[in-house]
Amino acid sequence: MELYSESLTGYKRLITKEVRIGDLQLGNGHPIRIQTMTTTDTMDIAGTVAQSIRCIEAGAELVRITAPSKKEAEQLLLIKEELRRQGYSTPLVADIHFTPNAAEIAARIVEKVRVNPGNYVDKKKFEQIDYTDAEYAEEIERIHDRFTPLVKICKEYGTAMRIGTNHGSLSDRIMSRYGDTPIGMVESAMEFLRISRDENYHNIVLSMKSSNPQVMVQAYRLLIQTMESEFGEIYPLHLGVTEAGDGEDGRIKSAIGIGTLLEDGIGDTIRVSLTEDPEFEIPVCRDLVKRYNSGSELPPATKGRVPGIGSGSLGYNPFEYKRRESFAVDIIGGKQVPVVVADLSGIEQIQPSDLVSIGYTYDSVTDKWTISDAAADFVFTGHQLLDFALPGSLKVICYPATWNEAADKTKYFPIYQDSGYVSAEWKSEILNFVMVDCFNDESSLNDFTWLDELASDKTVVLCLSSTNRNAMQSVRRMMMELLQRRIQNPVILITDSKWSTVDEHLIHFATETGALLLEGLGDGICLGISSKQPMANVQVSGRTYLPVSNVYQFMNNTAFSILQATRTRISKTEYISCPSCGRTLFDLQETTAKIRAVTNHLKGVKIAIMGCIVNGPGEMADADFGYVGSGPGKITLYKGKEVVKRSVSSEVAVDELILLLKENDAWVEP
Repeated sequence: MELYSESLTGYKRLITKEVRIGDLQLGNGHPIRIQTMTTTDTMDIAGTVAQSIRCIEAGAELVRITAPSKKEAEQLLLIKEELRRQGYSTPLVADIHFTPNAAEIAARIVEKVRVNPGNYVDKKKFEQIDYTDAEYAEEIERIHDRFTPLVKICKEYGTAMRIGTNHGSLSDRIMSRYGDTPIGMVESAMEFLRISRDENYHNIVLSMKSSNPQVMVQAYRLLIQTMESEFGEIYPLHLGVTEAGDGEDGRIKSAIGIGTLLEDGIGDTIRVSLTEDPEFEIPVCRDLVKRYNSGSELPPATKGRVPGIGSGSLGYNPFEYKRRESFAVDIIGGKQVPVVVADLSGIEQIQPSDLVSIGYTYDSVTDKWTISDAAADFVFTGHQLLDFALPGSLKVICYPATWNEAADKTKYFPIYQDSGYVSAEWKSEILNFVMVDCFNDESSLNDFTWLDELASDKTVVLCLSSTNRNAMQSVRRMMMELLQRRIQNPVILITDSKWSTVDEHLIHFATETGALLLEGLGDGICLGISSKQPMANVQVSGRTYLPVSNVYQFMNNTAFSILQATRTRISKTEYISCPSCGRTLFDLQETTAKIRAVTNHLKGVKIAIMGCIVNGPGEMADADFGYVGSGPGKITLYKGKEVVKRSVSSEVAVDELILLLKENDAWVEP
């Protein structure tokens, strides 16, 4: 195994222990399973059954239902019986947080129970406590005594279990010793896994969820390494980005976290947590896993040979984020935020109105441009010179012959293909882009020795791309080569999509580009759609979601959303909203839309919108401000993890949230 994966330069599934959930087999190379969670009140049997059926018919292979107390756990029997009576045998999963008694009831009824180690036994008061080794060991023994009965029941009834750690709900004990870190998440799960193994119970799946894809990916990698080191075997992994949100942002954040791991062959089942109806999660899951499950229809791709890596030659630490060091060329690289390059070369004659789609709006009356926070930094025009003055700091990339004809060579810059730059007759004294195809054919590392000649050229920015089936690994391998050769030129990540639907394009871009950005690799991105067909809008239950009318606006917005989700460039408000469930105390979709409508101009502010206390102060660990359901019609407002206002009427809670933002100097007028 290479650190945490079977291969870091090619796709190969990580083989895990086989787990049985009812009649469903999971792990050990079986297809990646898709699941979701109901949002109905568990006491509403008819409603929960009806929603479960919609999810199953949409493609869910597991359906999770919340059981916050004994009475809901008991209702699971009636729900299961009704589903079976109607001919649905899909395994059910009980979602448990604070109530061991409910878990023990549910484990006798459904095929799987999910427990959260941070909530199941430990209490959280968000206090720093200095535990001696003896006190810590005493706490572990207490957990053993409280958790073992559930393990014995699961073993007796053949019930599977997910030990699901959430970044935001680590206990005070774990936080005190390990901090709010990926390794703390791993240790939280390992404590419960060790107890299960002591009881010779192995029907276990694990998860390491966070609303921050960076934290989530690091935690899964560390968990794999820890299990391999301690046990010599790896349990199946359930992948998910918790509280991902809704719409484009929710899909992109989920695809970056889940897709990064799937690319490395990691993951046996996935759930995409969107603040939308649960059946809308299924098409996103399907688009994610079809890239890896055998027999799937994939766009055509080359199969270049990607060189392996020598021992200790990775060049960076995949368990922590550190951006690759590069020197600055103009506004690219160094300590500067990653740039966005918009490809408008497909437009026959680019006009000022075409720049609206990439963040620039021209007012002919005032002869001024309005520039948005998500405005592209460069535009690629191919063979075109623009016949109008460029707005603000926008600059043009074009082919060398075209660049040579440009009058203003402080605004226009050439792009060369591979080693052709070295012998080029014309070069910019300021900025030159050089395309590098990463192992698209049978090329070897010896074919890239010309890169060494660029190492001291302070005008060169490299543009890495690949048409290989494993394009992300191909570009990653080239980045390793740059690190090993100590080549510090900035790098633009070029990602093209040959898929068809809006969802497919989003997932492709977020997975392949986001995976590299999470590892600190890349100083800019450029997205392109190579299909000549118009993008298809996806429909679910007769409703269209993510409607797209302008492909260039779509690609530009997606680029900025990927940078936002990887925390590498902040250009808008970030929302951490849970997907809702039977515990939710208000309409999450309606409330999220309402809060988004009045706060979406607050660049860089992170707002958590949580349906209940389970997804409250703990789960919104990353947020600056929180809006949490605390009772029917009642909201508690937080600053970080600190309660600021309790029992606020939901009718005025959004106004109170705005007031809280103003009181903390986080508000600007729209």
